[in-house]
Amino acid sequence: MSRPDAARLWRRPELRATIVVVVLAVAGIIALWPRTTPPSSSAAGGVSSSGVSQVLTPGPRTAPTPDDAALAPLRAHAALKPCPAASAGARGASPVAGPLAGITVPCLGGPGAVEVAAGLAGRPALLNVWASWCRPCREEIPVLARYAAQPGAVAVIGIDVQDQPADALTLLASLGVHYPSVTDPHAALLAALHSPPVLPLSYVLHPDGTITPVSPPMVFTSPEQIAQVVASSLSQNPH
Repeated sequence: MSRPDAARLWRRPELRATIVVVVLAVAGIIALWPRTTPPSSSAAGGVSSSGVSQVLTPGPRTAPTPDDAALAPLRAHAALKPCPAASAGARGASPVAGPLAGITVPCLGGPGAVEVAAGLAGRPALLNVWASWCRPCREEIPVLARYAAQPGAVAVIGIDVQDQPADALTLLASLGVHYPSVTDPHAALLAALHSPPVLPLSYVLHPDGTITPVSPPMVFTSPEQIAQVVASSLSQNPH
């Protein structure tokens, strides 16, 4: 087609309108195209305006099942406190209720698996979902540890997701943090918690097994802030 012919075509209003519609449609498709960047040092550094790091990988947020033999030296160095586990005498004494009942997951700090709900039955706790590659999690974990060390604090339990257990233990050891953590290889805890795709996340476990999410998700910046959130949540469900 010659340039004069192309110029005459461009002067036709219906052709210009068609081209504009096509351009806008393509731009809309690009804007809506899903982002599937996996977690990495660069992705982990992305922090939203709310201070919560986005988990960008598609599919279940899982962590590999720990290799007990390979992790033994790292576990000894990290020296995490034992994961909550129901004693043999306590099993069957009263049924464990709530969304976490019956879910068994590996303990990060030691060999074996635990049922978190049974181990904490009748006691309140703060559950914190985290990963070693999550920058806000790295900032929040020492704050959680300071809160856990205070008199009157409820138990703090970490739930390590979509992470290498070795990396998680290395981070906790470097931070000098020793409260218990579990891993979630099949995303069973995340499913039970109906957890949104962001990190970190915190939940208050009530003595009756019910769960209250800390909403909107926040990155704790002081032990006093944690104490206030926990107390407020427990006061709304005293049973």
